[in-house]
Amino acid sequence: MRARPVPALLATVAAVAVLAGCGATEAPVSPAASPTTSPGAQAPAPRTTPDGTLLVADFGADTVSFVDPVRGAFDRVKVGTAPYGVAVGADGRAWVTTAEGVAVVDTEKRTRPALIPYKTRTGPATTGEYRGGGMGIALAPDGRHAYVGVNVPGGDGVLEVIDTATRKVTGTVPVGRRPFDVDVSRDGSEAYATGHDSFDVTSVRTDTLRARRMEVAPYGTEGGLGSWLKPHYAVVRPSDGKVLLPFEGERLAVLDPRTGKVAVERMTANTHQHGAALAPDGTLLVVGTGPIASDDEEASLTIREPNGSERVVKLDGPHEDVAVSQDGRTAYVTGGFTRDGYWNGITVVTLDGKTPPVRLAAGERPLGIAVL
Repeated sequence: MRARPVPALLATVAAVAVLAGCGATEAPVSPAASPTTSPGAQAPAPRTTPDGTLLVADFGADTVSFVDPVRGAFDRVKVGTAPYGVAVGADGRAWVTTAEGVAVVDTEKRTRPALIPYKTRTGPATTGEYRGGGMGIALAPDGRHAYVGVNVPGGDGVLEVIDTATRKVTGTVPVGRRPFDVDVSRDGSEAYATGHDSFDVTSVRTDTLRARRMEVAPYGTEGGLGSWLKPHYAVVRPSDGKVLLPFEGERLAVLDPRTGKVAVERMTANTHQHGAALAPDGTLLVVGTGPIASDDEEASLTIREPNGSERVVKLDGPHEDVAVSQDGRTAYVTGGFTRDGYWNGITVVTLDGKTPPVRLAAGERPLGIAVL
C-alpha cells in the first residue's frame, strides 16, 4: 500500500485545526460488525481500506482503530486485551500484540481472523503499564516470520517467533526484561529485542535462535528497575546496520550489533523519549513524551537529519510512538503514553515545518501505530 498524498493533507489542515483544536473531541467510530445475510440474499461486498489509513493500537481498550489522517477514526476491530505494538506486512495483514496473544488483522476487510496465543506463561490478561504479554513486534523483510517481545511480569522477557503462514509459534528465546521494542536487520538475519528494565538489547540470529545480550546504558545502570534512564524504542540504520536508541533528549546510543560496542552522540530535546521511526531518507524521528525530571522540557518530536542536525517540534501533551508516511513528508505521533496523562488522539506533524502540528481525535490511549 502507498501513503495518501500529502498535498491533500496540507489543503485540509486549516479545516482540521478548527475541528481538532487543542482539545479535540473523539471522531465518530463505527464498530466493525460481522456481516450477516438472510437466506438467498446477496453477501455484502468486502470492505476496502484506503491507502494512507493509519492503524493504531488502543491500549486503553481491546481494539485497533482505523484512522483517516485528515478526518479521524472511522472504524475499529476487537483484537484482545490492552493492544500495544503493530506491524504491517506487504500483504496488508497487521500483527498486533495484546495481553492475550498476537492478533492477526485483515486491514482490507477490517476483521480479526486469528488470535495466536503465546507459548510463554505471562499470567492473567490484564491492563496497565506493567501488564504481561506482547510488547514490541517486527516482521521479517520477507514477511514469513513475526518476532514478538513478550513481557513476563517480574522476570526476563521472551522473544517468540511466529510463522506467519501457519500462524503458530515456532521458537522462543530468552531476552531482557520488558521488551519494549523489537527490530529486524535489513537482511533479516537478526532480530533485536530492546530490554527496557535490563538496560540491554538482545540480538537473536533468526536461523539458529542464538542470542547475545549487549548492555546499552549511556547513563549507567544505577537505580535498576527504578531508573528512568533506560532504553525504550530503537531503529536500525539502513546505511550501516547499527541500532539507534535515544535517551532523554540528550544522548543517542549507537549500538554496533557486530561488536556490542556503543557510541554516544548528542541530542537536544532534553525530555524523556520513547517512540522512534526512520523516514525514507534516513531522517530519525523521536518522540519526547514530556517531563519526567523537574528540569525536563515538554513533549516534542525531534527531527534528526542523517548528518546529526536536529529540529525539535513542540507537542501539546504526552505522546508515545510515531510513524511516518511513505513519502517521508508527514509524521503521526500517538497520544496514548504508557504512563498516566495520556490523551485519545494523534498529532499530525508536517516535516517541512510549513504548517503547525494538528491534533486529531483517534483511538483510546493509542500506542503503536502504522501507516497502511
